[in-house]
Amino acid sequence: MGHKVLIVEDEIKIASLVESFLQTEGYDCLTATDGNAALQLFAKHKPDIVLLDWMLPQMNGLDICRQLRQIGSPGIIMVTAKSEEADKIVGLEMGADDYLTKPFSLRELSARIRSLLRRMNRSEHDGSGNVLRRGDLTIHEDSLQVFKGTEELHLTPTEFRILHLLASRPGRVYSRMQLLQHAFEEEFVVDERTVDSHISKLRKKIESENRTFDYIQTVYGFGYRFGAEHEN
Repeated sequence: MGHKVLIVEDEIKIASLVESFLQTEGYDCLTATDGNAALQLFAKHKPDIVLLDWMLPQMNGLDICRQLRQIGSPGIIMVTAKSEEADKIVGLEMGADDYLTKPFSLRELSARIRSLLRRMNRSEHDGSGNVLRRGDLTIHEDSLQVFKGTEELHLTPTEFRILHLLASRPGRVYSRMQLLQHAFEEEFVVDERTVDSHISKLRKKIESENRTFDYIQTVYGFGYRFGAEHEN
């Protein structure tokens, strides 16, 4: 059985075209035309990937994305007619892993789904079972889990890959492009500035209000590093 893809799209012709194409690519497809139906299908079938249109009736894609992140950890690709960078960053901050701007080619859609699945499954392929302990964070490479003390944090696949790379080499500085190439594996996926959005979201999840040092530190004019003072 192939990976499951939930297509959330209210334009029937587009949804049908995408579904037919992805089925020929070997994916098992589910389709919803509104947010409530999408959330119900997700709860019942637990798809691996959600292809989520931004503009939907009753409940928009951003609200659906936020709720999906509260109940699961699928790979989410936001589909939008909005081409402005600020709009795309909003989508990423709400928990999307990637985005496509309409109109898009089916070949590009397929490439982005494959790239996202690789990011989600890479640790299983590595089979290393490594566990990183940094400060009060415990990062499980094999299961893609992160704990802050005893509390499990819910990271997106992209957030996990960025955090794992930084935490693997405390003190080393990574440029935005290096982080994106590691997280996305495809050069065409995003503009390098969008890494700032992922870092911002990641910081909110892992940092403590009364911290002495930041886990993720900004190196102005270049990129980011994981604080060496957190190395155990």
